[in-house]
Amino acid sequence: MSEGREGAQWKADGALVLLTVFWGLTFVVVKDALAFADPFTFLTLRFTLGAVVMSALAGRRMFTPGLVKKGLLLAVLLFLSFALQTVGLIDTTPSRAAFLTGLNVLFVPLMSAVVLKRLPRWTTTVGVVLAAVGLYALTRPSQLEASLDGGFRLGNWLSVGCAMTYAGHILLTERFAPGESVRGLVAVQLAGVAVLSALCLPFVERRLEPTPMLWGAVVVCGVLASALAIGVQTWGQARTTAVRAALIFALEPAFASAFSVAVGREVLGPQAWAGGALILMGVLFSELGPVVWDGWRARGRTPAA
Repeated sequence: MSEGREGAQWKADGALVLLTVFWGLTFVVVKDALAFADPFTFLTLRFTLGAVVMSALAGRRMFTPGLVKKGLLLAVLLFLSFALQTVGLIDTTPSRAAFLTGLNVLFVPLMSAVVLKRLPRWTTTVGVVLAAVGLYALTRPSQLEASLDGGFRLGNWLSVGCAMTYAGHILLTERFAPGESVRGLVAVQLAGVAVLSALCLPFVERRLEPTPMLWGAVVVCGVLASALAIGVQTWGQARTTAVRAALIFALEPAFASAFSVAVGREVLGPQAWAGGALILMGVLFSELGPVVWDGWRARGRTPAA
């Protein structure tokens, strides 16, 4: 990899880390918003606002024929991801939903190997394993049945479904983002998700209590967590691989859990904190491992003076 491309990848990875911190914070915001609106009403409001903002920024670039087709395909996967995650949050805790969604760190390299016939570097594979073990510890599986009234609730299964569809979204974003207008691609996605969410409204029990907390959540999630954040994700994935992006996104449940604890929603024990540390180690190993390994190999090939 050239120095210019490597530098661009590091910048992209750094932007994705900051994005992951913000996404981790929004789990509690969405959980609170669902007390005042049903999931599909909230998704419709959130993505309509995001689509309006991003469409104004994208202008005519969102109507390129090839871009529209790619954006709509991504919109379907993004809608399924957010719908499954938002509905799942009704029946599970923010940190557990974040953990199960974070399983895309396993699904992305598996899908990449099967669909794209591409295997990650061994350092990235080690990072994925460390992150997966950390996710396992963070969810406290030995306490799962006791904490969920003796069973694995529907909300958790929906969160697993979210992880699978979002893994597909990450893979296709890597393939579609290079060479396309980021604003246009994101605008089409957000508009598509808004329309799909609205189409679900006649088939669900609708509920809307227009409170300041709800509208605040709509603004935060629509403008920041949708338009801005997905724009950053698309920009970043044009410069890094899907597997690296998924590994960075594995930090999201750690940040979500930490924030949930900070606001007094949950209490995490030593095992959960150790799990968060393992996730961080996995990301750092994936990012810094190649630099150390390539430097060591280069020194080994250098002739002695």
